[in-house]
Amino acid sequence: MSEAAAGAAAQEPPGYRVWALPGFPEVRPGDDLAKLIADAGPGLADGDVVIVTSKIVSKAEGRIVEAADREAAIDAETVRVVARRGTLRIVENRQGLVMAAAGVDASNTPAGTVLLLPEDPDASARAIRDGLRDTLHVDVGVVITDTFGRPWRSGLTDVAIGAAGVRVLDDLRGGTDAYGNPLHATVVATADELAAAGDLVKGKAEGRPVAVVRGLPHLVTPAQDDGAGTGARALVRDAHSDMFRLGTSEAVREAVTLRRTVRAFTDAPVDPGAVRRAVAAAVTAPAPHHTTPWRFVLLESERTRTRLLDAMRDAWIADLRGDGRTEESIARRVRRGDVLRNAPYLAVPCLVMDGSHRYGDARRDGAEREMFVVAAGAGVQNFLVALAGEQLGSAWVSSTMFCRDVVREVLDLPAHWDPMGAVAIGHPAQEPRPRPERDAEAFVEVR
Repeated sequence: MSEAAAGAAAQEPPGYRVWALPGFPEVRPGDDLAKLIADAGPGLADGDVVIVTSKIVSKAEGRIVEAADREAAIDAETVRVVARRGTLRIVENRQGLVMAAAGVDASNTPAGTVLLLPEDPDASARAIRDGLRDTLHVDVGVVITDTFGRPWRSGLTDVAIGAAGVRVLDDLRGGTDAYGNPLHATVVATADELAAAGDLVKGKAEGRPVAVVRGLPHLVTPAQDDGAGTGARALVRDAHSDMFRLGTSEAVREAVTLRRTVRAFTDAPVDPGAVRRAVAAAVTAPAPHHTTPWRFVLLESERTRTRLLDAMRDAWIADLRGDGRTEESIARRVRRGDVLRNAPYLAVPCLVMDGSHRYGDARRDGAEREMFVVAAGAGVQNFLVALAGEQLGSAWVSSTMFCRDVVREVLDLPAHWDPMGAVAIGHPAQEPRPRPERDAEAFVEVR
């Protein structure tokens, strides 16, 4: 190349080229995809990225199953239902992907069968990359794609579900933009962008399942970086950082499932705003006579928490001694209350009877109070479920109900506020143990 030509090339704007491989055959179980790709694209070069539709990977890996009932196949691949509308289900599947119908596909497959996604798309991508290296002696990246819808956006696009030899995420945090402003949250989903580029030329029904992107060699990583733990799995947001984990009609049911009694917390501070949002959910509970029988006392001061818990402990010890308990028994029982002492945040829900009716006889007056107590319980349950939705752990403890006068005195509460237990709040120190499922039918009587 002449000096002038080299200079002109250096001044060319950045760009890339993408095309679909022509003449790709029908893929059958057991086919060697790397060989089929090499035959269709013998001109592959170092630094190319090969974009492969997951459908042919599934076919080659024998992920075709007999399924007269597609819904049953979806059930088998589903870990968690995120949202449902009519027959459409958005679910988390066994690969950790949140998508429609768990990725179970009934198109382009013989009648009476469905295609499941590859068992391990990242491993599939590594196998194709290794096979192309062995066959064509080239070092390329491989991205396996599937078609996704997106929340808040109409239409479909291809995204990466498997990758090898590709920088799937481009983390720009710590850098600056063109104006010198620091970048704090910019992580580019490079593998998804490559998948979408390939989709533009592959099409959905044209029989072109493989595309090649050339001109972006900086996105291809060395072969020795293809170990376990890399790949498109890095694109799947974990539960703790997923702000939209809950779906539509399933949100409440999922939050109720997430709500577990947590007895050990980390030292991480609790966001007071999250607790107030939980209170806002609590006060939507039903209540008699259009009343608002809930009050939530939020103990955000460590000094206040300690004063309350010390006073409650002294009152409890006095009661237990009055019952004739041994000192060993008393110490053991007092230790059970440590869940409140170990929590970084406490809330004391209280019942108020403002607006209640007075009837003048014990039967109706007792029923009136019971209505208000039920409303208070509904508010507390809303509160606990909303805390779970905020990814905070909680434990409702009844202890304040046994020393209400002490609680009112320490917290300077009105005489007509009845503490209805206390809620320990914080970030769970560990994942809760599995909870055995309960058969709802065992709690149902039909008349």
